[in-house]
Amino acid sequence: MAITTCVFDAYGTLFDVSAAARQAAESPGGEKLAEHWPQLAADWRAKQLQYSWLRAITGDHTDFWTVTQDGLDWALEAQGLDGDAALRDRLLALYWQLQAYPEVPQMLTRLKENGFATAILSNGSPDMLAGAVQSAGLEEVLDDVLSVESVGIFKPAPQVYDMVLQRFGVAKNHVLFVSSNGWDAGAAAAYGFATVWVNRAGEPVDRLPGRPDHILNDLATIPELARG
Repeated sequence: MAITTCVFDAYGTLFDVSAAARQAAESPGGEKLAEHWPQLAADWRAKQLQYSWLRAITGDHTDFWTVTQDGLDWALEAQGLDGDAALRDRLLALYWQLQAYPEVPQMLTRLKENGFATAILSNGSPDMLAGAVQSAGLEEVLDDVLSVESVGIFKPAPQVYDMVLQRFGVAKNHVLFVSSNGWDAGAAAAYGFATVWVNRAGEPVDRLPGRPDHILNDLATIPELARG
């Protein structure tokens, strides 16, 4: 059946999660991050995800902003940068204003022009997502921004993907779900969505029950793919 609704993960998919650490390193006073920021960004993201999965498994849910801060604290300590409160505050402030990948605004605009419903489905807390969407100027090309805070558990719990069907009143096979996280694309595929994995880093496919229908290295051709 034809795709009517295109749903995107936020962090790493629409928004560059490494941008906060990179911008902090490039700004005045960021010299101490010059050699550390790529590993800091990688560790921060890895711990952010790991903590969300562990909290989902244990039922100890908290908002994604708490998980994001906990991940940063681990990453700073791993690089010997813990104890620098000003640096920590700077990195967290920048995370609220993450840059969208260059192709994102035009891609979403083309989807809307072609009649597709568009949305974000993210682990992010509502305030975090609102800040990122506003900073990137994407308010007019998204029909909704769905946060897991509505269901109280992180992806890849199926209740999260249920939110799309409840919001848009569509069948699973009318949805194209797009994520840069292989595990997220795999879980959404197992759930029943048509899926795209945006594999910017050229990683192997995760060994999971669901596998993405399409693998791309950026988002530019999503409108053509959605049209079929």
